[in-house]
Amino acid sequence: MEDIVTQIQGIPLDHYIIFCSIIFAIGVTGVLIRRNVIIIMMSIELMLNSVNLLLAAFSAFRGDASGQVFVFFVMALAAAEVAVGLAIIIMVYRNNKSVDVESLSKLRW
Repeated sequence: MEDIVTQIQGIPLDHYIIFCSIIFAIGVTGVLIRRNVIIIMMSIELMLNSVNLLLAAFSAFRGDASGQVFVFFVMALAAAEVAVGLAIIIMVYRNNKSVDVESLSKLRW
């Protein structure tokens, strides 16, 4: 365990912050620009993973395991989100034969 912590601590924290910011920005761009529901869900997962990586990096730099425990709960939340989201996407595809966000306007009253 100490080998992993020393490897993480060998890389400056600024590198983790920059890398996670870039990954998060790519995820936000995917959510805002794309119209495919599957791509939007993957972009949300990308944003969650960037936050998880940053939490794990901060946790390792502080030498405290509470950030890593929080990462576990965020991963459980992401798994639940994927299960519910994919079920919704399957039902929308069965009804509309498309997973385009613009076709979801038919679901309004």
